[in-house]
Amino acid sequence: MREQPEDLAWLDQLLQHSRAGSGEHLQSIIRADRTVPAAELVERLAGMHELAVATVSASCRPRVSAVDGHFLRGRWVFTTDATAVKARDLRARPQVSAAYIQGETFAVFTHGDAEFLGPDHPDRGWVEEHLTAHYGVSPSTWGDDIPYIRINPTWMVSFHGGNES
Repeated sequence: MREQPEDLAWLDQLLQHSRAGSGEHLQSIIRADRTVPAAELVERLAGMHELAVATVSASCRPRVSAVDGHFLRGRWVFTTDATAVKARDLRARPQVSAAYIQGETFAVFTHGDAEFLGPDHPDRGWVEEHLTAHYGVSPSTWGDDIPYIRINPTWMVSFHGGNES
């Protein structure tokens, strides 16, 4: 776990603020007793998870695709090929949404902005370390131009349905 105490405090605040600012319908489903606090959330999201990522096309149409998501320090991180439509969408329009859903038992919904972590970015080293440990090779070896993308969340809610087996 790479999360520092300040990461968990920031994430807890984001989760609480996001839920409190949500509409009545969402609050009726994701009640306070069904939210997942930051410390538990980072434990549950350790490793890689299939993430649905929504981007915005040039004609303002939504697009969704799947990525290998890694939840690191309270933010989703993923890689893709620079030629992927999602990468082009995010470079032009960084607004992004992501959803991780385990049936009716657990979910995390995120809205925010994509940040490209270039080779000189101060966080690129430890992110690449994590990804290389997970995959056994650096994702940067998978193609000529593999962007590392982090979602900086402006809104995030977590849900625990309590029906896990």
